[in-house]
Amino acid sequence: MHKTELLIPAGSLEVLKTAVRYGADAVYIGGEAFGLRAKAHNFTLPEMEEGIQFAHAHDCKVYLTVNIFAHNADLSGIREYFRSLQNISIDALIISDPGVVMLAKELLPNVEIHISTQANNTNYETYKFWYQLGAKRVVSARELSLNEIAEIRKQIPEDMEIESFIHGAMCISYSGRCLLSHYFTGRDANQGACTHPCRWKYAVVEEKRPGEYLPVEEDERGTYIFNSKDLCMIEYIPEMIGAGIDSFKIEGRMKTALYVATVARTYRKAIDDFQKSPELYRQNLEYYRTEIAKCTYRQFTTGFYFGKTDERSQIYDNNTYIKEYTYLGMVNEVDQSGWIILEQKNKFVVGEEIEAMLFDGSNLELVVNGIRDEKGVDMESAPHPKQVLHVNVGRELPIGCILRRRED
Repeated sequence: MHKTELLIPAGSLEVLKTAVRYGADAVYIGGEAFGLRAKAHNFTLPEMEEGIQFAHAHDCKVYLTVNIFAHNADLSGIREYFRSLQNISIDALIISDPGVVMLAKELLPNVEIHISTQANNTNYETYKFWYQLGAKRVVSARELSLNEIAEIRKQIPEDMEIESFIHGAMCISYSGRCLLSHYFTGRDANQGACTHPCRWKYAVVEEKRPGEYLPVEEDERGTYIFNSKDLCMIEYIPEMIGAGIDSFKIEGRMKTALYVATVARTYRKAIDDFQKSPELYRQNLEYYRTEIAKCTYRQFTTGFYFGKTDERSQIYDNNTYIKEYTYLGMVNEVDQSGWIILEQKNKFVVGEEIEAMLFDGSNLELVVNGIRDEKGVDMESAPHPKQVLHVNVGRELPIGCILRRRED
């Protein structure tokens, strides 16, 4: 069976390593400029080099987003940026702008070019255009159905790849090309500075009654009229593979290591199970549903894959996430006593039941038997974020293992 790539986002070096450990075939990251997630941590050149070295050592590829829509003033900076990448073994560049594609071909001729979903790739002639321009892969627009993607697959060269989103936040605008943020705040989504106005609450103001806000209501459910549910296709891996998609993309370069570990591990197991046996995949569907719901999400939808979206694809009454688990930390080392060493992310206490996410897809129930600070002082609780702690959970755990707590 054709191998399907699992492509995971990483907003930091820690998250990149988490994605690799939990099953990514490839990771996509942003540098400090020219990507569409300016508020993410993003990668300095030394961090990029370390991340690529770590990924390649684990047979994982790294793709770099350079997917802004460039203005004249950006071009000289992009040239310098590409020159700075010439000695870094990046596997591909994710680009939206044809002008940036031309600069990449000139300055980084041996790096694959992948065309971002921002370029609104909705038909096979567009795919063939990018192929003739030198692109190896095109990311499908989120507005496409699986039938449309299957038709594209039939019409494009065999060695051209299709990448499609399989999980994560859905943008209200056309493949992400949105003007709302720039209009309201002056921060341009197409330059990486989106303020996410699609998640805001809205009212109606009548022209001759300024200052009088009339609520927007739809069956009294609320006023979050642009707030989409999150995409989740964990139950439709066979259909995604059947459409001819080469790479399954997870959204979320601003997400935590816990989120990345949860989605990477669950989709890794689902893909592997299906490729071993479709029956094994069907038997484990409840496991996939249960595990994927342990990451933060806004309720789930299948997006446009089975036809046009409708009122069931939106959340009208709030803009909050469902959060069933809290991220406690990651195992960074094990001390001479066998206690794990971690940087604490959220508060936990001695005697508390927690869970370790093992890399093979299983979960290990543990109890916090003891906590010490770096000086060896015993503590009853760990209230300070980013504090380095030694924790006794009764056994050693592998480096990089994520610890979480279920919330009642």
